[in-house]
Parts: sequence; structure tokens; C-alpha cells
Amino acid sequence: MRVRFPDFRLGSVLATSFTGTLSERHGDAVERIPVPHRLVDWLAVNGLAVDSCTTAQLHLARELRESIHAAATAAAIQDALPASAVQVINDCSAQGRAAAILTPEGKRQWRLSSASCVEDALSVIAADAISIIAGERDGKLALCASPTCQAAFFDTSQSRSRKWCDMNTCGNRQKKARFNANQRNKPRSAE
Repeated sequence: MRVRFPDFRLGSVLATSFTGTLSERHGDAVERIPVPHRLVDWLAVNGLAVDSCTTAQLHLARELRESIHAAATAAAIQDALPASAVQVINDCSAQGRAAAILTPEGKRQWRLSSASCVEDALSVIAADAISIIAGERDGKLALCASPTCQAAFFDTSQSRSRKWCDMNTCGNRQKKARFNANQRNKPRSAE
């Protein structure tokens, strides 16, 4: 597994964006939160700023990430949800003390406890995962068509027929590979 410090892939759905912090799961996996301060960075970028993160909290975050990925994958293929994944998601959801607040602009924002701990932020992510896995939101869970990725993502496109978790990475890579294969198969004209 490669450990890099690239920009985070940001999506419109918190839970599946969080699972994207480990990409290329079926290829040369890339860990995007390899150290505690990178989790702090990811949470801040996603409106869940915390003061600090310990190694144990990073481990808990990764456990939640993998549990969300397992449950979302099962839901996407209409399989039974793994009991251990459901337990981790439920435990993380119940542990936090985050509250939804309404901003003056009419938007929902999360307020973490005064201690701003990682567990509060993880409870928000777990609650988001519960809402999409339970089918409470308009959209559908799907798996990326890239054979090296196969990330679970939440498709909110009008037709619900999106193929890739991210068009700028997986989609572009697949289209480029298809183009190159077509170029190789084209008969060469006499010059």
C-alpha cells in the first residue's frame, strides 16, 4: 500500500467521501489518512474541525471507514449487511455528542462538543452512513466500475447510472485506457 499526502477527494456525501480516504482498494491501495494529523485535516476540510487526534482515534476512524465501506458495498449489491460493520457504525454513531444546527443562511452545520473530539466527528460520519445505507436519502449506492477501485459511492445523478466514484480519477483512467486500446487496434494506414 502506498502512503501519500495528496489532496483529498471531496464528494457530496460525507460517508462515502470518508471511505475514499483509502483508494484503489483492489490495486495499489493509497492511504490518504496515514497519520493522525491527516485525519484532523480531512475532518476540517469536511466541516468537522477537531483540535487533535491520537493514534487510537485514527485506528477507530479507520475501523469506521472500513465498516462503512463493507456495509455500503453489501447494500449496493443487495447483500446482507455484515453484522460486525453494522455494530461499529452504530457504536460510533451513539458515542458522539454532535448536534445539527441551522446557520443564518439556512444551511445545516454540525457543532461538535466543546472538547471537539474525534469521536464526535466520527458520530456525524456514522449517522450519514446510516442515512444512505438505510435508503433514507434520494439516490442509490453503487460500486465504482474501475476494477482496481470498486469504491462504494452514492449516486445522486438523475438517471442513477453513474459508473465511477470520481469522473476525474477512475472515470478518466478508464476512458483513457479504452481510447489507448482502440488506438492500438486501429489498422495503420500506409504513409
